[in-house]
Amino acid sequence: MRYTTGTCEFSSDTPCVITLGKFDGLHRGHKKLLERVVDIAGERKFTSVMFTFEVSPYMLTRDDRHRVLLTNDERCRMLEQTDLDWLIECPFDEQMMRMEAEDFVRELLVKRLKAACLVVGPDFRFGHNRAGDADLLKRMGQEYGFSVEVLPKEMYGDREISSTLIRECILRGEMEKAADMLGYSYFFYGRIIHGRQIGRTLGLPTTNLRADENKVLPPFGVYATRSNIGDMEFGGVTNIGVKPTVQEKFVGIETHLFSCNLNLYGDMQKVELMHFQRPERKFASLEELKRQILADGKDARSVLEKLKAL
Repeated sequence: MRYTTGTCEFSSDTPCVITLGKFDGLHRGHKKLLERVVDIAGERKFTSVMFTFEVSPYMLTRDDRHRVLLTNDERCRMLEQTDLDWLIECPFDEQMMRMEAEDFVRELLVKRLKAACLVVGPDFRFGHNRAGDADLLKRMGQEYGFSVEVLPKEMYGDREISSTLIRECILRGEMEKAADMLGYSYFFYGRIIHGRQIGRTLGLPTTNLRADENKVLPPFGVYATRSNIGDMEFGGVTNIGVKPTVQEKFVGIETHLFSCNLNLYGDMQKVELMHFQRPERKFASLEELKRQILADGKDARSVLEKLKAL
């Protein structure tokens, strides 16, 4: 997959089939758009493109509503596992914010990408003051020779699947509902760092990740989890939070991996949150903390076994 980020200086030598949007989470609705783009491009021997924006940091960290479900790196890694030809992340700078919708279509989609077909959702908006919509795309398509497909929303029960709805579920710790809408379990991905090694002194070694400050955080607490490290997969129990018993200074993701005593420092770890077990709390002693970790591990094993049986 070709990946363009940090610049608007891009062009295509071949006609492109393009889907456009924020694509935060790459949920089931986004995958529907992606699959349609790949299918059309394959049939017509064109280039399949996902066009989105780099999200400016100032838009991300004001509160939980502006945090993301996937970082740009995570989204790119997921798309590399698909048949998409080209991911474009255009900077959302002052010039782009002020670009009129018609100019966006003419300059970026038609001139630079040779748009042959656009695939969007019914609520897609673009351009200055969000003035552009699917109807505008259809009118301009008649002028510039590209077609437009508007796909209906994917549903979860009687509600439309959206990044906003998924974010609300994660903030409530409803990890199973979030997974149903995402099409995968919500996860954190990062490099394993050194912690205080308190778990090791308790005979319960753990891996530690530092939570990305831009990602949506579920409630602080304990989760049944599944971890992937290289080509290895482990069940485990994970604490997300500031570990009040030992007074950590940052939001950490600490995981006790079942049946693992490997030295994993420096490796990349993906931690999937399968089920929220209990809120984070402070313990009177490390011995009490150890007993609770063992109890949490037992509960997590039970949850993971049930999930495997589904």
